[in-house]
Amino acid sequence: MKAKATIATSPGEIESALQVFKNENFIPTLAIVFLSVKQDMDAVASILHKEGIRVFGTTTSGEFIGSEIKEGSIAIMLLDMNPDYFRLAFYEKGENSTHEIARQLGAEGKNAFSHPAFIIASGWLQTDGEEIIKGIEKGFGNEATIFGGMAGDDLQLREPVVFTQGRKSTIGIVALIIDEEKIHVEGIATCGWKPIGITKTVTKSVGNVVYTIDNQPALDIVIKYLGLTLDEGSTANNMVVNLGAYYPLQLEREDAPPVMRTAMLGNTEDRSLICAGNVPQGAKIRFSLPPDFDAIDTVVNECADLKNEKQSKADAVIMFSCISRYLSFGVMTGEEIERVRQVWNAPFIGFFCYGEFGKSKRGKHEFHNNTCCVVTLKEK
Repeated sequence: MKAKATIATSPGEIESALQVFKNENFIPTLAIVFLSVKQDMDAVASILHKEGIRVFGTTTSGEFIGSEIKEGSIAIMLLDMNPDYFRLAFYEKGENSTHEIARQLGAEGKNAFSHPAFIIASGWLQTDGEEIIKGIEKGFGNEATIFGGMAGDDLQLREPVVFTQGRKSTIGIVALIIDEEKIHVEGIATCGWKPIGITKTVTKSVGNVVYTIDNQPALDIVIKYLGLTLDEGSTANNMVVNLGAYYPLQLEREDAPPVMRTAMLGNTEDRSLICAGNVPQGAKIRFSLPPDFDAIDTVVNECADLKNEKQSKADAVIMFSCISRYLSFGVMTGEEIERVRQVWNAPFIGFFCYGEFGKSKRGKHEFHNNTCCVVTLKEK
């Protein structure tokens, strides 16, 4: 299987790149498209459809095919994967629950292949990340290989979209279902964040809203414990970016690495935290230190372990990286991307998202925040 990645500033440039590839006798069947909400996704999908190329698409909060991070552009990876080896599925929430459409997706994968892997992108369903994982596994009937990310929208936090030819939705799921008997799919969810301070307990929460930690208002605990000064007159969104990017919560678990949760909003009325994923009442948590180069080393080393232990070569590599990492790491982000790319030195594409799906080194497939999920594809 061959893959080629390119980045463009307009649908016209994508059309030109396709012509160049055709002249090189490269005939792709599948396109992975990561683009800004500023771009015309319908035009891009139409161009690809005319060439007989299936589309797995999502909007982003930054896109890349190497260490240079773009904003407002179109990143695309083209693959000449045998059409018998994959299916594209699209589900929109509508009147159904997120769990139900994910269950239908899992069942479709089970019916399509004996050993399917799911690469997914979801729209504005950030509080339902766990339900997507649970639903797919319910429909599949067992633990499944699931990697992906939640769509972004250039940090507008309004309308992230997933799409394929003829369909798009802010509350949908687009999925690339791959036959693992033909294409080897391996990945890792890794973050490198270091914990700080003692373990605390979430004493009151509902879904993704944390009201109290150690029986004290959650927002007050965060402000006091981390020595923050928040302007009460500023918008909630301004509080989110700084708080969530630099000090994510680590949910501790037995016999597994912690899972990260970003504090998306601080409610100054009830002093709660609204997180980008569910935080169970009774959960044990710790705060995180701001990232440094050791965090990047951890991510790169875990990717190298994946290469050495499970996937020595790759035809294509996809990265789903949390936008909070970019906000936290700043200029270090490009180094992280480039060092991960060099592990396999294969065609590479990625974007910054609002949540990640994947499996940590000692964990299971689950929903993450502030995490980097790397997926490799290799034809057998």
